[in-house]
Amino acid sequence: MKLKQLFTDDEAVSPVIGVILMVAITVILAAVIGAFVLDIGGSQEAAPQAQYGWSNSSGDILLDHNGGEDLNNNTLSIQTSGSATAQSFASGGSFTAGDTMQAATSFKEGDSVTLIWEASSGDSSQVLSEYGG
Repeated sequence: MKLKQLFTDDEAVSPVIGVILMVAITVILAAVIGAFVLDIGGSQEAAPQAQYGWSNSSGDILLDHNGGEDLNNNTLSIQTSGSATAQSFASGGSFTAGDTMQAATSFKEGDSVTLIWEASSGDSSQVLSEYGG
């Protein structure tokens, strides 16, 4: 092969490289558009930050809101294990600093009571505080 012919004979190289680049650009563009359209990695609602206190008054478990963000009662629930019976938050209200609520009744040694927050969208939840005796 002659040196001059080597530099001038590039017929098959350009179309192949062009096709590969176009396919790569198309795949990357589709991934970026898909991520925005499907909201992949979208932001989740953050759990409220607050301080809680628990106390046991003859088997009745009281939950105190000791400061921090106000909590929407519709996003809160109480779960219990053992013989304890969970109480409900008043619908539509809020649990604010200084408030106290009866979280559970019939609490015995070995039972546990858990305060759970669920995002208003329903796509995430978090344990905010737990009491076990």
